[in-house]
Amino acid sequence: MKFAIITHVAHIQKENEYFAYAPYVREMNIWLKYVDDVIIVAPLESNEPKIIDIPYQHNRINFKKVSDFSFVTFKKSLLSILKLPRIFWEVFWAMKDADHIHLRCPGNMGLIGCLVQILFPKKEKTAKYAGNWDPKSKQPYTYKLQKWMLSNTFLTRNMKVLVYGDWENQSKNSKPFFTATYSESEKESVQKTSFDQETKFIFAGSLVLGKNPMYAIQFVEKLHEQGYAVTLNLYGEGPERISLENYIQINNLGAFITLNGNVNQNTLKKAYQESHFVILPSKSEGWPKAIAEGMFWGCVPIATSVSCVPFMLDYGERGGLLKMILEKDTEQIETILKSELVFKNKSKKALEWSQKYTIDVFEKEIKKMLDK
Repeated sequence: MKFAIITHVAHIQKENEYFAYAPYVREMNIWLKYVDDVIIVAPLESNEPKIIDIPYQHNRINFKKVSDFSFVTFKKSLLSILKLPRIFWEVFWAMKDADHIHLRCPGNMGLIGCLVQILFPKKEKTAKYAGNWDPKSKQPYTYKLQKWMLSNTFLTRNMKVLVYGDWENQSKNSKPFFTATYSESEKESVQKTSFDQETKFIFAGSLVLGKNPMYAIQFVEKLHEQGYAVTLNLYGEGPERISLENYIQINNLGAFITLNGNVNQNTLKKAYQESHFVILPSKSEGWPKAIAEGMFWGCVPIATSVSCVPFMLDYGERGGLLKMILEKDTEQIETILKSELVFKNKSKKALEWSQKYTIDVFEKEIKKMLDK
């Protein structure tokens, strides 16, 4: 089988290998176990791979480089218009050459993929919609357009659309799906330390406004002011790092709040195992990987009520849903901090739920789709 991937994810070539963002590549490497040849249509950067980047594991990759593009400013819009014919050309020929077309949405390349795939109604297709599929959520117009096109079974034929969450009144081609990080063999019982020593919070994600790392810092700062022995470790990099560093320094929070930057998977795994709570006050999510990973190791999740998060947290039974009002949110978590029995009950429920979604189960589901 010749498998074509259309994605906006930026790639880096080093010798004969192609690197990209690790969580995305780990998932794609599972798909690629079951295909003979791979065509990747994506932007290619001339940087060195970072610690957060890993290579594809396949020895027959045909990479089709396209320019990155956006329409956020007038100048970028003009440049993008000039780039589009070449991008459409590369996407068309990749799809024509492929046996199976795989789109990564939402994103600029995903939008082009949604348009071009209309010309290949008989080919097998899958689309991974990694954003918020909630029909009631506020999203950019281009995201809504991609959701509409993917759901339109007249324009989009022979396609399985993998979405996060099980929503009412969806098209027959949509399939509730998930993302996995850990395998069955990694499952183990986790013993959390007592709150008497200190209570550890973890934030894992890009340091961007959308993920709201500042709220996570202010949340733990508020608990510290209330007299709780709390710490917060943040993992990830992004444009908000400087403002976060300044806030920590100005408010003398360095003794209990630490910015750790990007780390490898094993380091992050150990951090989850040693933490009590995983916090993600994000404005928008698909399947929040950090929440699912933290729950796998018994962390009680604290997250905003977006996308499928309420389902993941069983509407508060497995964690806490943030209202984004600092006073009310910290009061909610204080009820857990005051009773280790309540914490252990939620931790157990979180672990048992998340450990159902392993790489092994994920791979079986992918294999089923490619075998048809």
